[in-house]
Amino acid sequence: MKALLAIAMGLGLGMFGVSAADATQWPNGAKAAVALTYDDALASQLDNAIPALDAAGFKGSFFLSNVKAADIPRWRAAAAEGHELANHTIFHACPAANYPADPRYVAEAYTPASLLEEIKQQNVLLAAIDGKARHGFATPCGSSKAGGVDYLEMLRESGLVTYARGVVTTPADLSGAKIDPMHVPARGFPDDVTGAQLIDFAKSAAAGGGVAVFLFHGVGGDYLQVSNPAHRELLAWLKANPKEVWVAPLQDVTDWAAAHP
Repeated sequence: MKALLAIAMGLGLGMFGVSAADATQWPNGAKAAVALTYDDALASQLDNAIPALDAAGFKGSFFLSNVKAADIPRWRAAAAEGHELANHTIFHACPAANYPADPRYVAEAYTPASLLEEIKQQNVLLAAIDGKARHGFATPCGSSKAGGVDYLEMLRESGLVTYARGVVTTPADLSGAKIDPMHVPARGFPDDVTGAQLIDFAKSAAAGGGVAVFLFHGVGGDYLQVSNPAHRELLAWLKANPKEVWVAPLQDVTDWAAAHP
């Protein structure tokens, strides 16, 4: 996982663009959109990220996998408050080379069909938590292969999800391009990222008239963590600059982009 995020970081990925003519078409006249996304259903997100988002008046997108039964009431409350819950599969099957894992739950042990079945079943859990019929999706570890076969076009055809976040693309794919909802890039950050560095990514979206999709895991805890001060510093800047960026759950951003081609 860390290696994959380092690749994304090095390429400067995570921002998709719109044409110059569309650059001011985000809600409230903002120059760009920002989506704050959080993976893996971590305790630090419930303890730290969601309270910080609520205090700033923002809603995030939380991609759930390996959900703990004891946390379901808190995830249900988060959804009721307007946070997006999205699909990250049940068992978070990554390529075996990423980190040690149960061999039954690595990407190589799946087929595209079995992975789509798992996504379908995770949708059932999500609907039971948030009561919604539509859910987005993030690829585990940013990998879109099951058994060595890319499954994103099968997933598109299945209609199981509304978008797929986390595909590593090239800078050329992002330059002035319209968003493909099945290839939404996101940018991860190292553990020692500063608030200023996070803000710079948001500023780059405002300058380019596109979308910055932040990819977080732990917030003030767990792993691949951003510190609480850095996270709060980013939120404070976003709150102070509503004419620069419109902050919304990723589902809202992709819906807006689709409705304003």
